[in-house]
Amino acid sequence: MAQAQEVLDERALAMLRWRCRRGLLENDLFLERFFERHGPNVTAAQADALSQLMELGDHDLLDLQLARKTLEQVSPALDNAETRAVLNLLRENR
Repeated sequence: MAQAQEVLDERALAMLRWRCRRGLLENDLFLERFFERHGPNVTAAQADALSQLMELGDHDLLDLQLARKTLEQVSPALDNAETRAVLNLLRENR
């Protein structure tokens, strides 16, 4: 549990940013704002949740960020506290 709360080191954060590159410009804008605001403080648990969100298609991810759909509608398996928290951080940058 303590490892999940550790902040990512610079290399891990750079790898996560690379992993988060998307095909839709709108998604990239949301993610860039997220990293600008929260990047230095991203924990391992948040990185894992964000990585799981990156498995979604571009349109599903955009629908989530714009709150047009819920995690339960898009992917019930991802509907957990950590993923919802990361999604809220992404949405606050709208």
